[in-house]
Amino acid sequence: MTLSCFIIDDEPLALGLIESYVRKTPFLELTGKFHSAVEATQAVRETPPDVIFLDIQMAEMNGMEFASIVPPQSRIIFTTAFQQYALESYKVNALDYLLKPFGYTDFLQAANKALQWFEMNRKANMQSAPQTVKNGNIFVKTDYKLMQIETDSILYIEGLKDYVKIYVENMDKPVVSHITMKTLEEILPQQQFLRIHRSYIVNTAKIKEIEHNRILFGKTRIPISDGYKEAFQKFLEKRLID
Repeated sequence: MTLSCFIIDDEPLALGLIESYVRKTPFLELTGKFHSAVEATQAVRETPPDVIFLDIQMAEMNGMEFASIVPPQSRIIFTTAFQQYALESYKVNALDYLLKPFGYTDFLQAANKALQWFEMNRKANMQSAPQTVKNGNIFVKTDYKLMQIETDSILYIEGLKDYVKIYVENMDKPVVSHITMKTLEEILPQQQFLRIHRSYIVNTAKIKEIEHNRILFGKTRIPISDGYKEAFQKFLEKRLID
């Protein structure tokens, strides 16, 4: 299992050191590094990582303030020189608290704690995940019952915090289920469904219009985020007729 991560620290030396730790850890993938919390606000909303290594004492916006806008699917590991924030860090559901200066051993222990958390969460989600059926249908838990959905009838899926909305053809309302986007991404046929945003998976067979890096489903416009543009471009190149 690989975890995507951000590093946010206003000290260049600390930023570089943590980056070197991330790059030598096989299960971590660095997807963003920022010199301030303000600089990271847009990125964390568009493509939230699994883990954020976050400094606390920073100008304009400190780490505790930033933690309040972090999407719930991302977990925080604080990296700070100030011990007095340790108790407060648990109020924002931080996984760990690394006190500077710290070495690679301490960093790896915190990273492993994050890995274990995501593995346990993944197992829990798999137990309640929709089950793929041979005929191309899935059964989804919704409103204390199981609903069968034809995968071919799915238009797109929207992720919201710890649940998803599945938009289906000829249905007035989306099907709401307590599943993670990552679980659905693994279960749905990869040749048919494509992740185009941290919060959206689309059925490529249902794409009718694309306009200004947005996919149009009727009046709904779904953005293609920077982190997924390359994969979407490859999908288009295979089907584009000049």
